[in-house]
Amino acid sequence: MTLTKSLRSCQGNGGLARCLTFIPLPIHYATLSEEPSMWKQNFMFRALEATPLKESEQELFHETDPAMDSAGLQLEKFLSVWIQGEGEDGKPSTYNGVYVRTATLDFQKRVGFLQPLQGRSHQIKQQLTPGQKEFLRGWLRTHSAEAWEASDDHFRDLFEVE
Repeated sequence: MTLTKSLRSCQGNGGLARCLTFIPLPIHYATLSEEPSMWKQNFMFRALEATPLKESEQELFHETDPAMDSAGLQLEKFLSVWIQGEGEDGKPSTYNGVYVRTATLDFQKRVGFLQPLQGRSHQIKQQLTPGQKEFLRGWLRTHSAEAWEASDDHFRDLFEVE
């Protein structure tokens, strides 16, 4: 018997509702994600120094106003480096991205400039000093040797001193 014939016979025998059986199904609201969460770390360097500041980009520039022009300002140059990866609970399982931007800040007047992030390999290699590359490579290896080893060669090459 086809579905159409079956439905017609139900309509003649007291209605369609008598022939249909509804089974309540539980509704699931939670989902499990197999994707690892994003991990990130920021380092703020004075332009030519190899050791980063204790403060992050967010801490230095969060409460500063953007400078409208540089007249009369005593600007110091900085380099902000963002390292990204995948991981959980603050521990990276792999490193997979680096973004760098220059910044200037007048500490007295609390104003500054943040330039757009740069993510291309040649830009990153040009902006990082040899000392900064050495510091970052050492920190990344020490913070999570597993993540360093799991990272691709292209990522690790960014921190090679030429």
